[in-house]
Amino acid sequence: MHLSPTAFPWLTSILFCCLGGLFTILLLPRHRHQEIKWVGALFSGLTLVLTLNLFLLYDQRLGGLQFVERLAWIPSLGITYFNGVDGFSLPMLLLSGIVFFTAVLTMWELEQRVKEFFALLFLLVTGVFGLFMSLDLFFIFVWYDVSLFPMYLLIAIWGSTRKEYGAMKLTLYLLAGSALILPGIVYLVVQSGLQTFDLTALMRPDLFTPFEQKLGFFLFYIGFGILAGVWPFHTWSPVGHVAAPTAVSMVHAGVLMKIGAFGVLRLGIFLCPLGWLYWAPLMALLATVGIVYGVLAGLRQTDIKYVIGYSSVSHMGIVGLGLATVSVEGLNGAVFQMFAHGIMTALFFSAVGYIYDRTHTKALDELGGLSHTMPVASGYLVMAALTGIGVPCLASFWAELTVFIAAFRVYPLYATLAVAALVVSALFMLRVLQRTCYGPPNERLAHLGDVSFGLGLPRMILVAVILLFGLFPALMFELIQTASIPLLNGLPR
Repeated sequence: MHLSPTAFPWLTSILFCCLGGLFTILLLPRHRHQEIKWVGALFSGLTLVLTLNLFLLYDQRLGGLQFVERLAWIPSLGITYFNGVDGFSLPMLLLSGIVFFTAVLTMWELEQRVKEFFALLFLLVTGVFGLFMSLDLFFIFVWYDVSLFPMYLLIAIWGSTRKEYGAMKLTLYLLAGSALILPGIVYLVVQSGLQTFDLTALMRPDLFTPFEQKLGFFLFYIGFGILAGVWPFHTWSPVGHVAAPTAVSMVHAGVLMKIGAFGVLRLGIFLCPLGWLYWAPLMALLATVGIVYGVLAGLRQTDIKYVIGYSSVSHMGIVGLGLATVSVEGLNGAVFQMFAHGIMTALFFSAVGYIYDRTHTKALDELGGLSHTMPVASGYLVMAALTGIGVPCLASFWAELTVFIAAFRVYPLYATLAVAALVVSALFMLRVLQRTCYGPPNERLAHLGDVSFGLGLPRMILVAVILLFGLFPALMFELIQTASIPLLNGLPR
């Protein structure tokens, strides 16, 4: 694997932006709401600029790890501050930058405990960025926990709809996943005999026996899979989506669930390829059940955030199905789906959050005729729904198409069931749009104003990203395959 030195610490700069924003917010007086929001916008905007710069500077002809940073942390334990990006992690960093910036802008009208909210949000996102760029197992685990702990307070304080229950259930489930990930890391590090947590050093062929790889992959798959919404460990997710405030729902569905899938890829697949091959059929089965279950459960919901929550479970099942195909196309589609689904759910929750703040309801039956009273706001909702159902020339279409092409070659029955479920999901989502945006206008909502340009800016950014990667999917596919092809070529034969 190529390690390319860099003259400027781009990755550490992203972390410093997050920490700089956090400490600046902590230093500001509690009552200076506008200043706190502008600091949040400034530092989150800097992280977006840095991640976009990485995306543009990455040398796809060279591939491999780039922008590498190393610093011995605890040499006696083999722990190193070791960062780098490849074709798998770079899309996730870009996704995090986009969702973080738009989430900050989405909460511009927040007036309750503004300082604490933005401080916790910056702490959470610091862990997210750290995990996606880290190549040391110890730091991966640390960043994983940093990204989870603020969620409890963010939901319990600023949430709605059984927020204490949702916050507690989310925290307990994700801590249970953490309790499996740490033993998996320690087990492989000890069994390797290398006294290092360096991911690249532990990727040596035949370093682990087939049994060690099967056990290690299983621990990582379940541990990270809980966060990825793998059925049947998904039940925390829709509840957490509904209870969380808008920006937290955006980060939760848009980025945090991708940490789960990325963890399975980065630790499970990279370190335990034989375990991946062994457990792939089970992964495909659980992914397909998750796709079908998410659709059927969504059909019964009357709360629009629950609809989106179960839709996320179903769409994350597509990621799992792609990973289970053990193919270049499947990996490409799975990682692209992680990116596209993250942008789509961020737009969905951002649009719903604006509507809820005005109408104070999420019930489908109480939101009729929004296109008459809020044409722009309902337009964002329509765009998110169309992306979710896989309309051509929108980002999700290419990701789902690639995954299903790969799945039909390997698991034709599972692929058929998944496609049939998503057809039903598309019909239902159109019905949701008809009930919320069209039909006779609700007189109770006739006085409400539409979204302004300033408040609509984060939604415009997300729509632009969906269209960009929907019209030019090669921008993402060509990057991802710089990592997927070498990974598959290195599998044991």
